[in-house]
Amino acid sequence: MTEVMERQNTYLAAFERMERELAASGTPAVHRLRKAAIARFVEMGFPGPKDEEWRFTPTAALARIPFDLAPAGEIDLAMEPGAIVCDLAEAMKNHPASVEPHLARYADWRKHPFIALNTAFIRGGAFIYVPPNTNLKAPVVVDFQAGYVGTAFVRHRRCLVVIGDNSRATIVERYSGLPGEIYLTNAVTEIIVGPGAHVDHYKVQREGDKAFHQATMQVQLGRASRFSSHAVTQGGQWVRNEINAVFEGEGGECILNGMYRASGEQVVDNHTFIDHAYPHCASHELYKGILDGKARGVFNGKIYVRQDAQKTDAKQTNQTLLLSDDATINTKPQLEIYADDVKCTHGATVGQLDAESIFYLRSRGIGLAEARSLLTYAFANDIVNRIQVAKVREELESSLLEAHHLPASESGKEEA
Repeated sequence: MTEVMERQNTYLAAFERMERELAASGTPAVHRLRKAAIARFVEMGFPGPKDEEWRFTPTAALARIPFDLAPAGEIDLAMEPGAIVCDLAEAMKNHPASVEPHLARYADWRKHPFIALNTAFIRGGAFIYVPPNTNLKAPVVVDFQAGYVGTAFVRHRRCLVVIGDNSRATIVERYSGLPGEIYLTNAVTEIIVGPGAHVDHYKVQREGDKAFHQATMQVQLGRASRFSSHAVTQGGQWVRNEINAVFEGEGGECILNGMYRASGEQVVDNHTFIDHAYPHCASHELYKGILDGKARGVFNGKIYVRQDAQKTDAKQTNQTLLLSDDATINTKPQLEIYADDVKCTHGATVGQLDAESIFYLRSRGIGLAEARSLLTYAFANDIVNRIQVAKVREELESSLLEAHHLPASESGKEEA
């Protein structure tokens, strides 16, 4: 307990230093927000196994490691004509009327300790604003890279995305880091999808083998809007992804797809929550995991249908492939329904490679290792084929082929 308190005091001291440095920048509203958030984090502290939502997530290491606050680093942003794409610090200074009505209004820092910690350390990040009736032809890419610092460090990554009415946009978030570096990425992304707008979001996480990654994405869907997410997790020793989506009007659609791959002693934890607060909305969710070695996976997904959300159509599926006897998965798909005129299904499957399929391939002259690799790749390919951004799809395909020692695809050879 004393050790945990010391770590909290470390974050508090870092916050006070940061506030002195930023005293002359930012608006009074942002300063008040940061102070309220750090006070709330000190009240809550780190979650532990006694917290129901965290009982399969080993947070003890995060409380023990004295992470230093990393220097404010630059973020690579791919600009797109017709939109405002800039550093969040610049946006807070030059576009406060577009930022302050949304920043920290949806990701609930009052209930979630890591969101509170991220909110306390807001000083930069990415801001994306797409005006109403705008169709962005190319993806907006946000590239978060964890460079070398030389000690255990933490970076609090923040993204605020505001998509105007009847607009269309594709957003790509990338997280990468160096192998061997011990660091924590604490990320919060808030996405506001205006009425009639369409957003395709891709998150690609390939951080170092010693990295910790805690991320929350909060999505607000306006009337008749559409949001799709594709989350790909392939790095880090400890990863927790949380996606929360709330329908704020009728006729919306939300698609959540995920693919996670882990080996060794990696831990990958996926939590999703879809709040059907209005009628005539649809949600479809498919998460696939590939676990090898002593890796451990967690999937906790909930579909929540409120009393007035009639004509809801929701489907949730989690499928996990265990490649070793020591790999484990804790899966918990959930439905909580208070309306009576709905179509809702959920399910989970956990298994190993099909023996008959392996025998079929081997009977045609394919070796055991290659047969296992081909079947594993085929299992993941369902998610790969749903990715619409060609570069992201090709990178994922190449990494899967490399991981399973398979030759590059013909399309990959042509690109090379």
